[in-house]
Amino acid sequence: MKTILIIILVSTFVFYLLYKTYGSGRKVERQRYNIVKQEKDFEIRFYPRSIMASVSSKKVNNETDANTNFRRLASYIFGGNRQEKKIAMTAPVYMESDSNENRMSFVLPAQYQMSDLPDPNDISINIHYSDEGYFACLRFSGFAGRKKIEEKENQLRQLLEQTGYKVTGKYIYLGYNAPWDVINRENDIIVKIDYGQ
Repeated sequence: MKTILIIILVSTFVFYLLYKTYGSGRKVERQRYNIVKQEKDFEIRFYPRSIMASVSSKKVNNETDANTNFRRLASYIFGGNRQEKKIAMTAPVYMESDSNENRMSFVLPAQYQMSDLPDPNDISINIHYSDEGYFACLRFSGFAGRKKIEEKENQLRQLLEQTGYKVTGKYIYLGYNAPWDVINRENDIIVKIDYGQ
């Protein structure tokens, strides 16, 4: 009984340290955008161009693919590049999925120009500019599994149909938290729209 209690106390302390070090209190740079209109249940944002690192995998399993893609991108920013240069993590992480592949993207810190960035060791990683423009955004909290993401995509799709906005891009999930964050979890579904103002 004493051993079990010690294990629980030690585990709780380790979890607390991880949370304090890497949890929702940790401040990371976030991708910039401007809110241009607040609708009843969603908002319209303008995203300026950003530099992103992206990787795709043939669709096998959403969770497995996400873990693999995350590891490949994390390796790049943690020094897995020709210059062995470390790049700070930012938020959010972009995730897209269709019938053939899963795609993940990291937004790279705003301080970089394209010419400043090191070449990835993994040649499947693509360094590119994001698509500048107007995006509809539906925010939600909590953990986001595939089912919940699909529900939120459908919710945003219906809201856009009701309000008359024309969709011009794919629905993309944005995640802001580390996997071990248990409170204050933030998520977005965004999609590019024709916003005539």
